[in-house]
Amino acid sequence: MTKKPGVPEKPLHWVGSAKKDLLGFPALVIDSLGYALGVVQAGGMPPSAKPWKGEGPAVFELVEDWRGDTWRVVFVVRFEKAVYVLHSFQKKSPSGVRTAQQDVGLIRERLKAACADYEVRYGQ
Repeated sequence: MTKKPGVPEKPLHWVGSAKKDLLGFPALVIDSLGYALGVVQAGGMPPSAKPWKGEGPAVFELVEDWRGDTWRVVFVVRFEKAVYVLHSFQKKSPSGVRTAQQDVGLIRERLKAACADYEVRYGQ
């Protein structure tokens, strides 16, 4: 996807260890998820993005399956001037389809931190 005309690229802010965690993924997964985040920064929404349930609108996840494992990145686009990456993780839930409560709680905490950071950085 190309950049939307007239739409400035939004800065990408990483909350907590989200960037460090992403960089620990396999190289091909990093490339794919990195490209998808670039699409988001340019004002688009990649086909692999799905709404993240439970935290309201504008919170999405990218899912990448590779060699039998599932890798996820949760990000927020509700802010006008920036995109925040809340969490990057390998899905290892013992409960099958559901995301582990530890990851859900971490995303909730980091969303609050992102809201506070946005207010400080951009005054809104």
